[in-house]
Amino acid sequence: MNTPAAATPLPPDVRLMNGVTALLLAGLLLAALGLGVHKLMRLPAFNIRHIQVEGEVARNSVATLRANALSHLSGTFLSMSLRQTRQAFEDVPWVRRAEVQRVWPNRLRVRLEEHKPAAYWEEKADGADAGSEASAGRALVNSFGEVFEANLGDVEDEDLPVLAGPAGSSERMLSMWRQLQASSAHLGQSVQRLDLSGRGSWRLSLDQGAVIELGRGEEAVVVQRYAQFVATLSQLTSRFQTPLLAADLRHAEGYAVRLRGISTTTPSPTKGPVKKR
Repeated sequence: MNTPAAATPLPPDVRLMNGVTALLLAGLLLAALGLGVHKLMRLPAFNIRHIQVEGEVARNSVATLRANALSHLSGTFLSMSLRQTRQAFEDVPWVRRAEVQRVWPNRLRVRLEEHKPAAYWEEKADGADAGSEASAGRALVNSFGEVFEANLGDVEDEDLPVLAGPAGSSERMLSMWRQLQASSAHLGQSVQRLDLSGRGSWRLSLDQGAVIELGRGEEAVVVQRYAQFVATLSQLTSRFQTPLLAADLRHAEGYAVRLRGISTTTPSPTKGPVKKR
């Protein structure tokens, strides 16, 4: 009875050649597949035919979007970069955020959120004090405290306050303005301008012209300092029957005020009677 001969192993160089050949064939197959997909993604059949815009578009017409965003779009439905497309729409004036989705087979859905202006913004150089002039140029701050660029002539609200402070402080300043504005309402006035120095000193200007130095400190402390001032100011204005021109709340024992024709110093509510200066 004959037994089958044992299989003879291939020499190492032959096994190596077979392995290299298999890898080359696999590489060629993947390259051909990639080339096919690449060509498929760029077929005219997948060109974007329609862009559906939703959300807040009060400040941007179809013509504005076409002029500012569509010219920067590239690629087909399959090859278009959603990140770059989103950025193209977010670069349009007044657009804060854009969400972009593909809708099969050749449409895009774009949902826009527009900036809502809350204040004008003036950036100060590092180290500038609260009363120093801001650098040239004015931008806008939205309701989230973010600075954005837009045509100031498109702002309908002419009574927007001005925030002037160091770079990166706009969100903090808008929050501070809202708190100080709430206290100023008890005076029947509004905060027209709020300044913050590089050293953290606050200064506000009321809409009737009074300028008030608030000084430094934690925001809650500064807000409370101003609230106490507002609570006692009516005692002075009603007594002397003259409007406030300026006040300095940086004194440890009270505050100094300048009324039209009168200059006084008054302590805080727990410090005792009014003193003339």
